[in-house]
Amino acid sequence: MKTIRLREGRERALQRHHPWVFDGAIERGGADPGETVRVEAHDGAFLAWAAYSPRSAIRLRAWSFDEAERIDRGFFARRIAESVAARAKLAIASDGMRLVHGEADGLPGLVVDRYADTLVAQFGAAGVERWRDAIADALVAAAGCARLYERSDAAVRALEGLPERRGWLRGDGPTRLAIAEHGWRLTLDIEHGHKTGCYLDQRDNRARFAQLVRQFGCASVLDGFCHTGGFTLAALAGGAASVTSVDSSAPALALLGEHLRLNGHGEGACEVVEADVNRFLREARAAGRRWDAIVLDPPKLAPTAAHAERAARAYKDLNRLALPLLAPGGLLLSFSCSGGIDASLFHKIVAGAAVDAGVDARILGRLQAAPDHAGTLCFPEGEYLKGLVLQRR
Repeated sequence: MKTIRLREGRERALQRHHPWVFDGAIERGGADPGETVRVEAHDGAFLAWAAYSPRSAIRLRAWSFDEAERIDRGFFARRIAESVAARAKLAIASDGMRLVHGEADGLPGLVVDRYADTLVAQFGAAGVERWRDAIADALVAAAGCARLYERSDAAVRALEGLPERRGWLRGDGPTRLAIAEHGWRLTLDIEHGHKTGCYLDQRDNRARFAQLVRQFGCASVLDGFCHTGGFTLAALAGGAASVTSVDSSAPALALLGEHLRLNGHGEGACEVVEADVNRFLREARAAGRRWDAIVLDPPKLAPTAAHAERAARAYKDLNRLALPLLAPGGLLLSFSCSGGIDASLFHKIVAGAAVDAGVDARILGRLQAAPDHAGTLCFPEGEYLKGLVLQRR
C-alpha cells in the first residue's frame, strides 16, 4: 500500500471527515490513477484510505477514515447496499430516484440513478473508474436491476484524465424510458439526455410548485429554462390556465410536447418558445407581459467557487429581468444548481437583483434537492441545489 504524506497543518479537513485533499496539501508520495493509498499527517498519524488522482486538482478522495477498513470488492458491495437501503426508507413519489449520490454516500465521484428497472451510472473520478466492474456488479445485486447503462461523459472526467464513455455495462435494451412522478407521466433518454436523463433533484420542488399555483390561484405561469417541462406539468396540475415554456434546446422542447400529450393536455394549454431566456425576458418586458408565477431554473453556472463571481452576475441579471414581470402578488421560484454558489450568497444575489429592479418581495420558502440527493454535514459542497420562493409585494 502506497503512502501519501500531507504537509504540516493540512490534515484538518480529513480529521473533520471532509473527503477531499487538494494537490497543494501533499508533501510527498504518489500512485497510479485511482489506486488506493494510505494518507498520513505530517507526523505519520493515519488519516484515511483514499483514491489517488494524479491529474486532478482534487488529488485524493477519501474512501474511509477507519484504519481497519479494507478497500476491496466487499467494501463497495457494502457501501452500495447501504446506499440503496437508505433510499428504500424514503417516501419517494416516483419510480425514478437517485441511489448513489457520490461523496454523500461515501463513494466519491459516483452517481447512480434508477429509472424503473434500469440503472444509469456516472463514473466521475479515477477511484470509482478503477473499481468500475466491481461497482457495476454491486449495483445490479443491491438494486435488483439487470440493466445498467453508463453515462460517463461529464466534463469533469477530462480533469481526471479520463476519456468519455457511454453504453450498456450490464444488460441492454431501449434507452428511451418512461417513469411516473406525482401521478404525472415523464419520458427520458438515458443515452442523449442531460446528466443521466432527468432532473430528479427537482422532484419535490415540482410538487411544491403545483401546490403553490393552486393555493395562490396562479392563472398564468412562465417556466424559464423549462427543459422537458417538469415545472410546466406541475403548473398545469396546479390549475394554471396558460403556461409559457421557454428553453433554447429544441430536443428538450420536443420531449415537453410529448409530455403534454402523455398527460392529457391540449396544445393550447402551453405556449412553447425556443429562445434564449435572457433575451425572452427582455422582449417580454418591452411588450408589457406579466405572469402570476415564474420559475427560473437555469443550468449550472458556477461548478466551483472560482466561477462564483461571473455566475453571480448572470444570476443577478436573470432575476433582475424576471421580477418586474410578476403581477402584483405573483410568485417567483428562483433556483441555482451551482456548487460554487452557496445558499447565503444566492440570497444576496437575488436581493441585489430586486433592489436593481425596484421590486420588493416576501420570502415564502427556501427549497433544496429531494432527499435522495441529500448532502452530509461533513461535505457541504454536496448541497448544490438551492431555491427561493418569493412573492412580489
